[in-house]
Parts: sequence; C-alpha cells; structure tokens
Amino acid sequence: MPFSWLYGLIAGIRNWLYDQELFASHRPDQFTISVGNITVGGTGKTPMVEYITEKIKSQYSIAILSRGYGRKTNGLLFADNQSTAKDIGDEPLQYFRKYGKSVIVAVCEDRVKGARAIHQQYPECNVLLLDDAFQHRRIKRDINILLSDYNRPFYHDLPLPAGRLREFRSGAERADLIITTKCPPGLRESEKSEIRKQISRYSRQHVQVFFASIRYAPPIGFDHNPVALKKVKVVAGIARPQPFLTFVKEQYEVMEEIIYPDHHNYTSEDFEHLIKNLKSDTFVLTTEKDMVKLKPLARQYQKMASFAFIPIGVDLGSDTDAFDDWMNKIDMLR
Repeated sequence: MPFSWLYGLIAGIRNWLYDQELFASHRPDQFTISVGNITVGGTGKTPMVEYITEKIKSQYSIAILSRGYGRKTNGLLFADNQSTAKDIGDEPLQYFRKYGKSVIVAVCEDRVKGARAIHQQYPECNVLLLDDAFQHRRIKRDINILLSDYNRPFYHDLPLPAGRLREFRSGAERADLIITTKCPPGLRESEKSEIRKQISRYSRQHVQVFFASIRYAPPIGFDHNPVALKKVKVVAGIARPQPFLTFVKEQYEVMEEIIYPDHHNYTSEDFEHLIKNLKSDTFVLTTEKDMVKLKPLARQYQKMASFAFIPIGVDLGSDTDAFDDWMNKIDMLR
C-alpha cells in the first residue's frame, strides 16, 4: 500500500503539472479522439477503436496512432503490406489487415511526433484516433473516451502495485465519455444506475456513461472463409482471456487450452507445440489479435487449413442510438 500511494501521488503530481500548463501539451492538426483506460490490462480498447472507425470512416479520413506495444522496433513506422507484428505490434497490424489503405495506421512512442508526421505525409487526414493514450498528456485531444471493465471497474481498484490502476481514480475526471465494457448481456437497469452512481464520484458532472458487451462473430479460417467447428485446441495471448475461453467452451468441444501472456510473439517452437498431435477433425482456434501473429507461421508450415479465429466486436445494445447521437453532435472538421 505505501508504494501504491507513492505511485499514485507521482502520477497525480504529473497530471497536475499538465493541468496547470507547467508541462507543455501540443495540439495536433487533426481532430483527435483518445480511447484508453486508467487500468493496466485489457478493457477492450482495440474493438472500441474499430467500432468508432466503422462509425466515422465514411465521413472522415482517419489515422490510427498507437504506441505499438510489444514490437521489436523503435520510432515512427507506417503500416504497409510488409509490416509484421514484430515491426508495429499486433493491434496496429490487426487494424491494417482489417482496413488496408482506407485507414492510415502508424506507430510511435512519441504521439506528438507521430501526429505531426501523419499530417505532413497525409495532410488530407482530418481525424486522429489515439489507441491507449489516456495518460499520454503531451498530446492534446478533443475527445477523451475512458473505458472501464465491468468485471474490474476502476472505482473499486487501487494504483500499482497494490492494484492495477495507472493513476488515482480521480483521473476519470478527464474523460468526456465513459464506457463500461465487457458487460454481461441483459444487464439490468438497476445495476447500470449503480455503476453510473459509482462512476459519478470521480467523473465530471453530466458525462455520459454507456454500456457495451463483447459480440463474438462466427469463426473464420485463416484463409478468411467461414468454417464449421466442433473440436478445437484453443490458444490465446491476450489480457484476461477468460471471457473468450468461456465463450469457446460454450460453443465447442475444447480438447486443450494453451494460454500465453498478453502480446506474446509466437515462435516456431510455440507453433510446433500447437500442431503437435493435432487430429484432422480438430482446429486450432484463436483470437483475431493472435491470428495476425500466427498466420505467417501457419503459412510457413502449410497448416492454414487447420487454424481459425473468432472476430470480436462491440455491442452497445440499447445505448447504440444514444452513442450515435453523441458522435453525430461532434464536428470533427477543422
């Protein structure tokens, strides 16, 4: 606990210095939306970035800028057809594989430098989506979206190392919108009201709170064609894989579970372990994020037909129209 309070205090002082403009923040040329959290670990940032991208990509020219966590490179890189997860990270590669040239995807530890480079190289880009940048105070944003995991809400947590918060709960005051993610289907209104009440203790007044569930799509083979599955060997290298595992167990006969740390970079040895004793009636089933790293190995070993993944998305349920209205009120053109 003493170290936890010290960690939170240091983060709080840093935020205060930015709030008082004693530390400089730089405003990008693009309208900037940040999607992030104050919790270490997965809160569903990637599917939320994709959800927002799908909502606005027909109206605006979008760039997604990420730190590129887990990559083996440094500095600024733009995603292209030769990019690998080791070059740019698994999540940026997933964005690029999904959207291709219709959305600019870049990685840079320095978001200010990255935003400037995007503007110089793609001056037509008018919306910048920052993936996991809630604590990156050097870059100003027009919209700050904070995600909170239903199963591990920030308002019941503590700063590192006693808890999993990157800063004190009061950091939620910077949010313009708060989304409780990974909610169970059919969440009761009484529980939603209680969650809003808890969040309101730390957020600004009148900040809207929406509720989102995970939407699992039908499985797709590594050749991107639909597949029918029965028996599976499931593998995942994501933060908090339990919801994914629970869904898979409900749908298929799971022969084996293999779990790696978040952002795991798969090796040839890992792959050989996955296909060892793999029967003809069994698929190796994984997540979309893991797929982008396993696919080159599956192609190399000529095992594409034995692998499949389950895409996930965001389901805002009864909040879908309200979220659309909220987004539509924002003028993203400068």
